[in-house]
Amino acid sequence: MAKKKYIETPEKLMQIFNEYREHTKANPRYRYQLCQRSGEMVKEPLEVPLTMEGFEIYSYEIHHASLDHYFKNTDNSYTDYLPVCTHIKKMIRDDQIKGGMVGQYNPSITQRLNGLTEKQQIDTDGKIEVVFVKGKTIL
Repeated sequence: MAKKKYIETPEKLMQIFNEYREHTKANPRYRYQLCQRSGEMVKEPLEVPLTMEGFEIYSYEIHHASLDHYFKNTDNSYTDYLPVCTHIKKMIRDDQIKGGMVGQYNPSITQRLNGLTEKQQIDTDGKIEVVFVKGKTIL
């Protein structure tokens, strides 16, 4: 017997994601900074980035639905959900990358989360170059 799906349709999954997105963007986190002029602590709102973990937590706490099976397509039982799952992942990644690019979110963390780190490869082909400087040999 097939297991009951808590999220009945792909459209319902997208609806839950849209609720999560609206909730996340409407509930900023705050940073407190000392105002140099008045000497008072000032509360600065910070936009919260979308994350897959945040979406999973929201879905479980609000709708009592775990998302693992939908995104992993366990036993190929969730194939109808794959286009929506892919779209959701891309929307989350897009929010993080754009936020990092404009300095809204920490660019370094954004790069690491999305595999965007800059890589350099230096090949020496096993050769050692010897340089002579004022009577000294430098390897």
